[in-house]
Amino acid sequence: MNLLQAIILGIVQGLTEFLPISSSGHLVLFQKLLGVDISTPQAQSMIVTFYIALHVGTLFAVILFFWKKVVEIIRRPFSKLPMQIVVATIPAIIINFLFGDFIESTYLGSALLGPGFLFTGTALMISQKVAEGKKGLEELKTSDSLVIGLAQGIALLPAVSRSGMTITASLLLGLQRGFAADFSFLMSIPPILGGALLDAIDIMKGTTVSLESIGLVNILAGTIAAGITGFLAIKLMMNVIKNMKLKYFAYYVFTLGTLIIIGQIFFKESIQWLF
Repeated sequence: MNLLQAIILGIVQGLTEFLPISSSGHLVLFQKLLGVDISTPQAQSMIVTFYIALHVGTLFAVILFFWKKVVEIIRRPFSKLPMQIVVATIPAIIINFLFGDFIESTYLGSALLGPGFLFTGTALMISQKVAEGKKGLEELKTSDSLVIGLAQGIALLPAVSRSGMTITASLLLGLQRGFAADFSFLMSIPPILGGALLDAIDIMKGTTVSLESIGLVNILAGTIAAGITGFLAIKLMMNVIKNMKLKYFAYYVFTLGTLIIIGQIFFKESIQWLF
């Protein structure tokens, strides 16, 4: 992986992590467009480690944008908001524990890209039809958090948008739009932190590629690019949710998913890079 590839993937991660168009799907797509090598086990471990670094960049974006809420969570770790965020994290942990190897394998191919984008678009169109909810933090139930967490777990699959799934689930449960967005973005913090810590442990144990093999400059450049674009994407997404313009993102992922499926069925020979 060279520096330009790292920066482009960082920009893609930052923009698509918080916009409801699936960062995972776009990373797989651009990874193939840019010709990033994943032909060996070491290369596959490298790209997974690099993606964790990009997620750390978007984590900084969340913390910076919601710094007041993050400080309050740190000050009162057993208050309702942080406890419900913990509850919402549980389903994704269970899903990853049971199906982690399968999920990781889906990122090395493209079979689920088209269907994943179509699934995301369907979820966004459903959310577009939901009336304004009235539930805020005080009315949020543990069962609500578990359902939203299950939506986040489903979004572990490539091309299924985490923000799209969690926001759609939140709106269907009757949450206020602004609170639905806040909760969706804040609940991204534990899984990103957990993934980064586990990967750091693997690196220290020598069970995966070293940072030097990826390139410290590449990692830093990609992480910074992801952080900056992620912050801008959060600002955009907050306005989109309040004005209920999610349908435009649905049109985009519907188009992208359809084109990918058509290409894979009818033009397989001419777009081998997509397989």
